Amino acid sequence: MMDAQTLQERIAQVESKRALLLQFQADPTLGTLSIDVEQALIEMDDLMAEFRQTFPTGLVSPISID
Repeated sequence: MMDAQTLQERIAQVESKRALLLQFQADPTLGTLSIDVEQALIEMDDLMAEFRQTFPTGLVSPISID
């Protein structure tokens, strides 16, 4: 099981990769690879939308019972 902090870090890593994909999308020399870049952007946006829908206020820390 993944803790909240690790999940937040991984989501941040995924979000940071989007800018790189946008740079690739603007590259006119990609040829047919531009289709793959476009698909990756669509899937990444879908993933992030699902994350925000599942955790609308962000992740909550686990409750500690002493």
